[in-house]
Amino acid sequence: MEWGDAWYWVAFGLLGQAAFTSRMLVQWLASERAGRSYVPVLFWYLSLAGSLILFVYAVHRQEPIFALGQAFGWIVYGRNLMLLRKSGASLSPSADTNAPPPG
Repeated sequence: MEWGDAWYWVAFGLLGQAAFTSRMLVQWLASERAGRSYVPVLFWYLSLAGSLILFVYAVHRQEPIFALGQAFGWIVYGRNLMLLRKSGASLSPSADTNAPPPG
């Protein structure tokens, strides 16, 4: 790793990694609260934000493998949010984390 990047690029990359990693913590806590496997809407928002930030960071770093790894996940995350909106689910992340899972 080159440490020559400006501090704001490093902070930007860390922000993306934090968002992408925190989605798993959010999913785990929501599942524990529900007593079954459950994927809250906030998971998809964090996935989308984290992958887009990491993609921009990878392009900046000119790392093609890293960029390709992040290039298409946002399609899946965005599509899940579209499907949730279509189904009438609340897309408010703060409301969703406290709501009981459907069913």
